[in-house]
Amino acid sequence: MVERRVGAVMVGAFPPAFNNCKLVLTLAAEHRLPAIYAQRQYVYDGGLMSYSPASPYRQLAIQYFAKVLKGAKPGDLPIQQPTDYEFITNLRTAKALGITIPFALQTLADKTIE
Repeated sequence: MVERRVGAVMVGAFPPAFNNCKLVLTLAAEHRLPAIYAQRQYVYDGGLMSYSPASPYRQLAIQYFAKVLKGAKPGDLPIQQPTDYEFITNLRTAKALGITIPFALQTLADKTIE
């Protein structure tokens, strides 16, 4: 990405990236790459911003698991998608990257780290 001089990156929610969260954040900071993440933990650990489900998938998994334990067949359970999302910004990281998050975008954030 550095060789191709990308302007920003989007990090999806997949285990290899999350398992190397600190490395991903370090590389983004070192190369001054603004990044948006699909998991909020990145922003709490120093990432620029995230857009992710407000209620963790874990709660959905627990509900499914409870239904299966009560005798439901997994194949009969409906597929559920999150309906609430949250947008989190980190102004400290923006400042460290030398960028300004526009006020209009800041007002859309559900949470802001200053």
